[in-house]
Amino acid sequence: MHPDLWRFAEDLYRRPGVETACLQLQAQGNDICLLLCGAWLGCRGVACSAERADCLRAIAQPWQREVVSALRHVRQQWRAAAHHDSALAALREQIKQLELAAERELLQRLASCGHDWPGDTAEDIHDWLHSLAFVTTAADRDALHLLHAAARQV
Repeated sequence: MHPDLWRFAEDLYRRPGVETACLQLQAQGNDICLLLCGAWLGCRGVACSAERADCLRAIAQPWQREVVSALRHVRQQWRAAAHHDSALAALREQIKQLELAAERELLQRLASCGHDWPGDTAEDIHDWLHSLAFVTTAADRDALHLLHAAARQV
């Protein structure tokens, strides 16, 4: 088990199918950093509660909206034009790196929030993911299930 959320997230994201599952969940409005943090807390045996989930959301939502999503929007908006403009493609790559840095900062903030929460329960990944996720379709449920199964292997 990784004591560091960033390394846990990197290892989890590399697992087969996780990237696709995360993109599916993100397309439905989920904050992947929040879900990765929930999986990490669950693996550490930190009990999930509404208060703890709310604390994480209070940190994640403004940062996700004002920083990460803003960068992602610009990067995605430039996708087609960057195929025909090498200067724009280079700038788009820089935006992508800023987006990744913003996600890493968010994960650090989330980890700091849960740092002192004791890991004194059995694995609680399921409760964390289901309390933090917005799931509307069978594909979303499948993606969340895959994320849960992969987190148990990290």
